Amino acid sequence: MMPNTAISSNEVQLFQCLGGIRQLAETQHFNVPQIFLLKFILFSLELLNFMAWLLDQFGVLHDGKQPYPGAISTLEKLAATGAKMVVISNSSRRASVTVDKLRSLGFDPSLFVGAITSGELTHQYLQRRDDDWFAALGRSCIHITWSDRGAISLEGLDLQVVENVEEAEFILVHGTEALGAPLGSAIPKKLEDLEKILEKCADRKLPMVVANPDYVTVEARALSIMPGTLAAKYEQLGGEVKWMGKPYKIIYESAMAMAGEDASNCVAVGDSLHHDIKGANATGIQSVFVTGGVHATELGLGSFGEIASESAMYALASKHEAYPSYVVPAFVW
Repeated sequence: MMPNTAISSNEVQLFQCLGGIRQLAETQHFNVPQIFLLKFILFSLELLNFMAWLLDQFGVLHDGKQPYPGAISTLEKLAATGAKMVVISNSSRRASVTVDKLRSLGFDPSLFVGAITSGELTHQYLQRRDDDWFAALGRSCIHITWSDRGAISLEGLDLQVVENVEEAEFILVHGTEALGAPLGSAIPKKLEDLEKILEKCADRKLPMVVANPDYVTVEARALSIMPGTLAAKYEQLGGEVKWMGKPYKIIYESAMAMAGEDASNCVAVGDSLHHDIKGANATGIQSVFVTGGVHATELGLGSFGEIASESAMYALASKHEAYPSYVVPAFVW
């Protein structure tokens, strides 16, 4: 849990508002709740100095059902500047599925250098087994997956899915709706039923791999429970969890390698302080926080493009100990 700390009034210096840009304060020390830079902007020429843009999808580009107003045109204008854009997403699914999803929503995949998802990283690590931790997992697993959203394929991973906890060597979490069956189908389960299964797994001290660290996601302005919620519950039970994705460096390093740029030339854009912004802080990447995503209700926002108050933004950033370089109401030019 994040400590509920606050920034005292003597730590914040307010600057004059210029053309919609409000400079608040600046520091390079992202790991402590002290002075930090927040620029409230619609879009700034200053941002065009970054060569690579690491873009979250849900809550930034689209809400799972349709693109946000202005998102597609903003991508096109960014591409015209020569910016290299990589989708970096805590999605349980493979990167190719994410690209197909974006195409179906009207985005042009050619605008992106590529995409990296937490699901893609999970698949690669389970397949290669060149990491000591993954090499020791075994092949028999309890698979918690999706049902209504569509089950996740484990093809090519040489895994044996079991329903009996006593037969399992580890837990693989892709979703929050169902228990995977040995023949590949998914058995719908309530969240509380899955938590009971996790209690049995914790008793056996089974390690867990979570392919989507998000706690919630935005879908048509409603919040849906994501696998990270189950993983956090498992840690509370004393279980060991391998988190594959944001806010951990592993996914940012993959995205930077894809773009061919180092941290100094990258900016990460996301709507989750805990995942997108905290991950950027840990990796040493500048960041843009989109207020209209998962934190919209906490910030008191009721409509798309509404601007959050400075006091609400400070309080929320301090609560999560995650400090963005810039703040925008939406991903618009």
